[in-house]
Amino acid sequence: QVQLVESGGGLVQAGGSLRLSCAASGRTFRSYAMGWFRQAPGKEREFVAAIGWSGGSTTYADSVKGRFTISRDNAKITVYLQMNSLKPEDTAVYYCATATALYLVVGGTVDYWGQGTQVTVSS
Repeated sequence: QVQLVESGGGLVQAGGSLRLSCAASGRTFRSYAMGWFRQAPGKEREFVAAIGWSGGSTTYADSVKGRFTISRDNAKITVYLQMNSLKPEDTAVYYCATATALYLVVGGTVDYWGQGTQVTVSS
């Protein structure tokens, strides 16, 4: 059974940092692109960041550029999201996702979703 399991969410003050992790299991995701989305209360789910299968290609939403960094460890089949300089507007449930190509992740055409992890940034 395919699983994406996120961890690392929590409560942090504005200006602080968190690192999210997403561990994949159930099939070989080493050749898959992976990414992060988020959904704030009352809003639609939005794209945050994505990374190609080799880690050589990354893309970010404008709202997080320069503050968030996505990376992956294919030996552990895990993708990370380092979030720095957090703002209250970053508060959301963050979801890990995967697809066969980077452009599919960016476009939201995802094969698998994680269950989400809550990130709350206080002002």
